[in-house]
Amino acid sequence: MTITRRTTVHEGPGGLFESMAIFDDAGSAPRPGILLFPNVLGTKDADFAYAERVAALGYAVLVADVFGQGKRTTRADPDMGRYMAELNADRGLLRDRVNAVHAVLKSLAEADERRTAAIGFCFGGKCVLDLARSGADMAGGVSFHGVYDAPPFPSAKIGAKLLVCHGWNDPIAPPEATVALAKELTDAGCDWQIHAYGHTGHAFTDHDVDMPEKGLAYQPDADRRSFRSMVDFLGDLFA
Repeated sequence: MTITRRTTVHEGPGGLFESMAIFDDAGSAPRPGILLFPNVLGTKDADFAYAERVAALGYAVLVADVFGQGKRTTRADPDMGRYMAELNADRGLLRDRVNAVHAVLKSLAEADERRTAAIGFCFGGKCVLDLARSGADMAGGVSFHGVYDAPPFPSAKIGAKLLVCHGWNDPIAPPEATVALAKELTDAGCDWQIHAYGHTGHAFTDHDVDMPEKGLAYQPDADRRSFRSMVDFLGDLFA
């Protein structure tokens, strides 16, 4: 097995974007394609490492840039959420960008354009949901400790199957927001499931987060269980 990373610069709504294609160079092609949407910080080494784990399962992964080339932040940045805030304020632009990068995934030589899915973390979970809400022709999506608020315009009928991996004590997605999401997905005709992890807050897959007083902390059990749930979910999608 030879896991390869290939920087992919592409045009999209608002300029140039820089995503990362990750796949087993020794694997057969094409194979199912997976979009990976990062958290508030944008694409980074932690996303590439997670994508390598997914690629090792036999998928072609594109770590998706939706902020724009060079637009990245760190937790040391006092305004680390500025690029996310721009898209939260313009959900139509977010919809257009997630669909544009989905088209880039489908164009990869290593990916089967007829078999695609998306996974995302925190803000990336919102990206997964908004891609599904747009009626995108993907098989399914997985949101990890995502953000659930619906866009301020009607969504399409959701044909993608969705798995939502959720920390029950997440202050960003309290129980009422989770119930509202379940109702929204039901009303949209979506085949959905929510896996809620007790004693678990936001960012439970992120090894670098340790702010339990704010409800943000890595939770190894939820991280392990959600990864296994994702593996099973993707396996069912592409069986």
